[in-house]
Amino acid sequence: MARHVTITGTRSIPIESELPGLFDSYLRPFAAPDAHFYLGGAAGIDTTALDWLADRSQAALTVVVPCTVVDQPAAAAASIRRWQDAGRLVEVVELGAARLGTAAYHARNRWMVDRSGFVIGFPRGTAPASGTWYTVNYAAEQGKPRLVVPV
Repeated sequence: MARHVTITGTRSIPIESELPGLFDSYLRPFAAPDAHFYLGGAAGIDTTALDWLADRSQAALTVVVPCTVVDQPAAAAASIRRWQDAGRLVEVVELGAARLGTAAYHARNRWMVDRSGFVIGFPRGTAPASGTWYTVNYAAEQGKPRLVVPV
């Protein structure tokens, strides 16, 4: 049975050299060849986790953006295009929101959680208003298991 996992996390990431170790510990156990990951297309954890999973796993990868890929930060859009061109993405979902903002990001995160059975969150801090905590709490409301890895 395929495992469907949403990855959510801060845009304000720590030193990038620390993340591969975290991903080795907390993503690799779930990154079996039959796994399917849903990732947002933002900068920070989204893009770093996408790069790590695409390079180090055979899991299926879907990137979900609130508007279009063109509306994403340049580095994030480049990463999406690179892995799409390499054939590593199963799908890129552009939700077509009229404008970027909290409502569009929350809609994107709900879309991913609704299709997943498990959520891994990489929050920075405990601010309940952050998008990462919004997503983890939404998963909790849905009765879905969560793994929280503070960064």
